[in-house]
Amino acid sequence: MARISIPATAADAPAAAQPLLATVQAALGTVPNLHRLVANSPATLDGLLSLGGALGKGALKPKTREAIALAVANVNHCTYCNSAHGYIAKNLLKVGDDEIAANRQGGSTDAFTNAAIVFAKSITEKRGAVDAAEVEAVRAAGYTDAQILEIVGHVALNTLTNYVNEVFKTDLDFPVAEIVG
Repeated sequence: MARISIPATAADAPAAAQPLLATVQAALGTVPNLHRLVANSPATLDGLLSLGGALGKGALKPKTREAIALAVANVNHCTYCNSAHGYIAKNLLKVGDDEIAANRQGGSTDAFTNAAIVFAKSITEKRGAVDAAEVEAVRAAGYTDAQILEIVGHVALNTLTNYVNEVFKTDLDFPVAEIVG
């Protein structure tokens, strides 16, 4: 059970959050518990959606973004995000089970994607204190400086949602996926 209230519907959320939840509904066809919980703070919901929206316009492919989310969720032991992003990867992006498993372990079956996921996992584990060789390794794999910054941005975005879910024990509304690694 969540440690703070989750508005039952968008109409139950603060007025400033209602248009933001309508945006989530339009994009996903539903409003996950995470978003309804975060709607308790319209400013936090706006920040979450704004960062996610901006990064969604970046150069990283959707499958890479979901792979980062899975790797970060597993490092941070966030069952909610592990479950949600596993569901999205499999059902919306049609990512195979082997790739999802590799992502959860901090890698990928694709060499190019692997470099990004290994880097994202290291950022998360080291709380940003990666060394120069790690930055050079992801650059050597073919990532531009802009893409490397986006990887960092996705780590930050997913760490925010992981922490919200872990602090408030958000009620799970996706099929449960176990943490690995």
